[in-house]
Amino acid sequence: MSKKRKTYTPEEKAKVVLEILREESTLNEISQKHGVSPQLISRWRTELPTVFDKKSSQIENMKKEHAAEKEDLINQIGQLTVDMNWLKKKQQQVLELKKRKP
Repeated sequence: MSKKRKTYTPEEKAKVVLEILREESTLNEISQKHGVSPQLISRWRTELPTVFDKKSSQIENMKKEHAAEKEDLINQIGQLTVDMNWLKKKQQQVLELKKRKP
């Protein structure tokens, strides 16, 4: 009977690597705590920046979309402000005309 290899999610890997980076425990203590070999943890630590690099392009795309949406909303606010000011002026003009004509 062959033993099935355990797979770890990126979240689990990041959690273990962050424990190492905090330097609260030794590598061996952390490996025993999580049941992972020290060599595997060391490999995860070297791979960690590449995990963040893959997501950075997604983050940049989200930032661009957010900036475009923000710009659109700012333009809408500006247009609504102009419309509101125009309506206020027209309302005042109409009220003045009604006062003049009894």
